[in-house]
Amino acid sequence: MSRIVVGIDGSDNARAALQWAVAEARLRGATVRAVHAWHVQYASGYPFAAVPFEPELFERTARELLDAEVDLIDTSGLAQPIEAVLVEGSPASALLAESEDADLLVVGARGHGGFVGLLLGSVSNQVAQHARCPVVIVPSVTTKDL
Repeated sequence: MSRIVVGIDGSDNARAALQWAVAEARLRGATVRAVHAWHVQYASGYPFAAVPFEPELFERTARELLDAEVDLIDTSGLAQPIEAVLVEGSPASALLAESEDADLLVVGARGHGGFVGLLLGSVSNQVAQHARCPVVIVPSVTTKDL
């Protein structure tokens, strides 16, 4: 059975990518592996940067985001439930590692990055260039498209 990996970051574009991946999985009889990467972001240069924090809070928040996104998707007709995978690290690195065992990697054209004018986001650009399997980049959407 083939495996479709899809990157999740909580954006409308990632949600559209997950919907596309599920529709494709129905056609192929494939499994869907939804991957969300998280990491602790440090705020260097700010007075509160040295305040102790709990990395578990970041992980728990990431898990809640991933589970919420997967729960929004109609999974009827899939051979198996969507596998929700949480990975610590950068999104591009996590998805490139996942591409080693995937038959298809799906990402949204843009995620939560800060450069709105770019045609592709940095993660979609990196996976398109370096993935070990075919990549589908789902075009940008607006909330009304979902």
